[in-house]
Amino acid sequence: MNKLHIRSFFLVGFFAFPMFLSAQQKDSVNLQNKKAIVTNQIENDSATLQAEQVIDLSAVDSIPDNDFILVKSDQTQRYDLKDQSQAAKYDSLWMKELIANAPLFEAIYEDVTTLEPDSTYVLDLNTDTLKLRLEKLNQKTPFNVAYNPSLENVIKSFLTRRRGLMQRMLTTSQFYFPLFEQEMDNHNIPLEMKYLSIVESALNPKARSRVGATGLWQFMYGTGKMYNLDVTSYVDERSDPIKSTKAACQYLSKLYEIFQDWDLALAAYNSGPGNVNKAIRRSGGYKNYWNIRSYLPRETAGYVPAFLATMYIFEYAEEHGLKGQKVDRPYFETDTVHVKSLITFDQIAELVGIDKEELKILNPSYKLNAIPYVEGKNYTLRLPRSHMGKFVANEEAIYAHVEKELNSKESPLQELVKQAEEGEVVYRVRSGDYLGKIAERYGVGVSQIKRWNGLRSNNLRIGQRLTIFPKKQPVAAVKPKNTPSKGSISSNIKVHEVRSGDSLWTISKKYPGVSIENLREWNGISGNNLKPGTKLKLCDCSS
Repeated sequence: MNKLHIRSFFLVGFFAFPMFLSAQQKDSVNLQNKKAIVTNQIENDSATLQAEQVIDLSAVDSIPDNDFILVKSDQTQRYDLKDQSQAAKYDSLWMKELIANAPLFEAIYEDVTTLEPDSTYVLDLNTDTLKLRLEKLNQKTPFNVAYNPSLENVIKSFLTRRRGLMQRMLTTSQFYFPLFEQEMDNHNIPLEMKYLSIVESALNPKARSRVGATGLWQFMYGTGKMYNLDVTSYVDERSDPIKSTKAACQYLSKLYEIFQDWDLALAAYNSGPGNVNKAIRRSGGYKNYWNIRSYLPRETAGYVPAFLATMYIFEYAEEHGLKGQKVDRPYFETDTVHVKSLITFDQIAELVGIDKEELKILNPSYKLNAIPYVEGKNYTLRLPRSHMGKFVANEEAIYAHVEKELNSKESPLQELVKQAEEGEVVYRVRSGDYLGKIAERYGVGVSQIKRWNGLRSNNLRIGQRLTIFPKKQPVAAVKPKNTPSKGSISSNIKVHEVRSGDSLWTISKKYPGVSIENLREWNGISGNNLKPGTKLKLCDCSS
């Protein structure tokens, strides 16, 4: 049997590659069919209809062709669409887990881009034990998992500073890893490559880096286009778990064809094959990652160690006391249907009774919380199977209802864009402003402001306009009466005394609006090493 004719289900935790449900064809339905549908709804659940507005069948003759009525319950004021079979109860606990994990991307992104593999961290991990474990890993994977002090430092860093994140990943990975493993097996890629998604995105399909890389596998716009990932004003398939995973496997396969080494393929995935080739030339022709690491871009120098450290932690999680929550129901069965009209998440949520946040998780590639309809394109709606039955069984009525609502608006898509931009403000930089100060004023992060505006540094110029999506209303800044000199620390200025285990990252997280770059600039710090007892200024005391 042709594989394309095998019906399969997309699983949030146990992802299998999907076959989209065939969309029901819009046929003109005569009046008798409409009466039969309405009559069938009444006969199917008379108990429910007692609490609902009863349809007067004598009025059916007045219903225009191609028009259906969806009825709200008088008591609940909700639509109660029926399916032909009893749907399994949908458990949303794991959806909440996925939603809660979204902010972890910022932490892993900061770590990988500022990682100092040669910094030391204190952890009760015997070096000889680590060497033995790494050797065992090396024997069962094509990656070069050889011990070196830099890798040991990264492992200890993740087990101390990122312990909570790694524990959360142990849970979330149960949703995504089966999908990754299936596609990697199809492309003959080592299954351990699945750990790359944690380093790239912390398993957040909506993750977006400061330079615009997006999705679980962090595709840039151009690379995504090369691998047929559609990016428009309304859709970004780099955030689609299935399509982006397939594209990532194709890209990694091509990189391996070039370098014939998975470590170098990883480095090229991060920095581009051109930078890896330059590093090979500058090293004198070495092709081992650790020999060319010093010639790679700074971010890539910590990239492969971060991947190997993640692999080690997952493989030896139990030995380090890490344990993710076991999923009692290891997956959610979901299915897809082609949409035949523009339909918004609000409409879907209201009609089939699903939470809007769950819709966002299941359909992460749609930017404006709506699924567009474009001639020649096949855009799909993904729903839990329990809700899909309701949608398909009432499809004609749903589209008639949606069309009626959308026709009442002058331009549905423009309205959606307007709604998406309602919270946007444009801030004009003034004298004395810096990113930390502006971020704190609007309740957002410095990294977010930089990402929204494509900033590569913290430097601002007076009059510069910044686009900001505030989380709180700005509070007028109160200037202190006595401004201390730049070189002194007054008792009324906020300072942080460095303690054992502190890093610039952990300190910046304790104080909203303060970034690593701020701490370096305000305190004249060039590296990452901090001495316990040092007092760090938490403001630009000269402004």
